Amino acid sequence: MGTLTPANPLGAASDVRVPVFFDSFPMACWLEDYSALSVHFEQLRAAGIQDLRAWLLQDRQRLADCIALIRVLRVNRQVLALYEAETPEALFAHLDHVLRDDMLDGFLQELDQLWQGKSSFQGLTVNYSMSGKRLDLSLKGVVLDAVHRPWDRVLVTMEDITELQSLRRRAQDSARDAREFFEQAPVSLWVEDFSAVRMLFDELRQRGVTDFRTFLDVHPDFIDRCLREIRILDVNQYTLKLFKARSHAELVSRLGDVLADTALASFAEQLIDLWDGQLQHQREVRNNTLQGDTLYLHLQLSVFQGCEHDWSKVLVSLTDITARKKAEAYLEYLGQHDVLTQLKNRSYFVDELARLTRKRTAPVALIALDINNLKRTNDTVGHAAGDDLLRRFGEVLSKAVESPGVAARIGGDEFMVLLPGQELAAAQALLDDIRVMIDLNNQYHSGSALSVSAGLAVCLDAAHLERAMQQADEAMYADKQAYYLVNARHRPGG
Repeated sequence: MGTLTPANPLGAASDVRVPVFFDSFPMACWLEDYSALSVHFEQLRAAGIQDLRAWLLQDRQRLADCIALIRVLRVNRQVLALYEAETPEALFAHLDHVLRDDMLDGFLQELDQLWQGKSSFQGLTVNYSMSGKRLDLSLKGVVLDAVHRPWDRVLVTMEDITELQSLRRRAQDSARDAREFFEQAPVSLWVEDFSAVRMLFDELRQRGVTDFRTFLDVHPDFIDRCLREIRILDVNQYTLKLFKARSHAELVSRLGDVLADTALASFAEQLIDLWDGQLQHQREVRNNTLQGDTLYLHLQLSVFQGCEHDWSKVLVSLTDITARKKAEAYLEYLGQHDVLTQLKNRSYFVDELARLTRKRTAPVALIALDINNLKRTNDTVGHAAGDDLLRRFGEVLSKAVESPGVAARIGGDEFMVLLPGQELAAAQALLDDIRVMIDLNNQYHSGSALSVSAGLAVCLDAAHLERAMQQADEAMYADKQAYYLVNARHRPGG
């Protein structure tokens, strides 16, 4: 069976660019190269394959072959701890042991999402630690900006849900473990009495109310009334720990502190589900701890069997997804930003061009910018000095360009500024400000001097935005040639 290929266990190669947060990130992170898989997908499409899932399921060896195309570039410390590996070399030497059996089903989901054109994927999978312990994992991946080839940097994060999945399996296997599950489950469990809410619903139906959503819009106080009518029968120990409550009584007495600003709107949707007969439903909600910390939670509500007639017992489970939501937010940030400069990246810039074209926004001013002598700085002083120039210019643009303007790094030393609704004069004024800020920046930094070449263009017809960008590029290159003629001792090349 195929397995992931370790390209560089220590991730020390100079061409492997690792996001600054990577090693200190609180979740297990893999940086991988999917470029060979991207090429394989193109070959399959050319061969007429349309339904990848069906094609892979015809022969599971095809799945294994796809796995073999993925190269591991680097893992962080959390990965080593999760898989009980002392070193990256030890983990990579046993990848066929830790990635096996059940993982193929999870990998199929991942492949299918990428095949459908998504730049991120998520799903559940099963791996094994070095000692053979089963690991149930919730994973999410995002395709980062390409360095050399499409999909050559994919960031995959993993969340260990082994304990939760194990407890769920145990609960299914034996009803005798129900109480132990309730107390020991690593999720917040609440047993509540909704019978008074059920009676309020019955009264409304007797009064002829049929459109419950409209009723709530007209009578928002009914939502708060229903909330007050719910009786909390029991909570488990994890609930007290999660909400930082010293006792059941303290938690119940301070429920107002637990509910966030969005809680009533979320609770209204739960009431609508119940009105419509959905006695089991789920959604994401936001609450607070008693100390004021924000909690992002996955809520699942289920009316107990035998209580469907009066809703006297309802189980509400709250799974803490705060870390995952923060990770997702950061992954979303990575998908739109250049990590080094903190500006928008090429992917976001391309999407913004498409959005402005669809909305027929005009005029749009564009400023093309390119750092002078960056290659020379990298070659003579070192890449750290070159990266410092990039960071400094990112700081300048982030301060100079205000919304709705967009500043993006679209290449190694290439930047572009989009100014929706602005004419050439506004672009020239902004460029003048940028040059002033560059001069100030150079006064405060003793390293290599920051210098840029620039070109301006204005698009009066949204359909010709790409042509205007080319015109700005051409003007920038003319400016760069003039710069090198004046500074003949500096050779062109970056």
